[in-house]
Amino acid sequence: MPVYTVHAPLAAGADLRSTDRFVFIRDGFHLWAAVLGAVWLAWHRLWLAVIGYAALMIVIDLILARIGVASGAIAAIDLLMAILLGLEASSLKRWSYSRGNWRQLDVVVADDLDAAERRFFERWAARRSTIGYDNHTVDRGAPPPTRDDGQRPPPPLPHASIIGLFPEPGGGR
Repeated sequence: MPVYTVHAPLAAGADLRSTDRFVFIRDGFHLWAAVLGAVWLAWHRLWLAVIGYAALMIVIDLILARIGVASGAIAAIDLLMAILLGLEASSLKRWSYSRGNWRQLDVVVADDLDAAERRFFERWAARRSTIGYDNHTVDRGAPPPTRDDGQRPPPPLPHASIIGLFPEPGGGR
């Protein structure tokens, strides 16, 4: 069964409205990456990988030709490099997303992409409901609630001073 990794932008990881930006990357061998190499990398906008792959192939071919290796052996080594690219294509895509401030949310095992999306979102929704997370009820501007036992007044609201080792607001540094 194929394995998919789920990636989301850092800013959209907890927002229910941005689930359409989640990306599912299938792990495994990519035939078109092995056959077309640099074209597949460019198609997926893996620009650093395109440059690195082209430079590596040129350097390897020049070194092998310089030391007198037969052209059949050079072609076999190029074939092995193409197979390696096909095996590592999904890792290059994950690396590219991690460089672009995306984070990996989950790993899903499913038969196809639709099943992977369904399985991921079912688990994701279940996790969110069990921890009581609701994006629309978070209020960070009010003071924390206090227990009213009727014996003492609630603590006063903080004024302009800052508690801790921080400077006074508006003061010099």
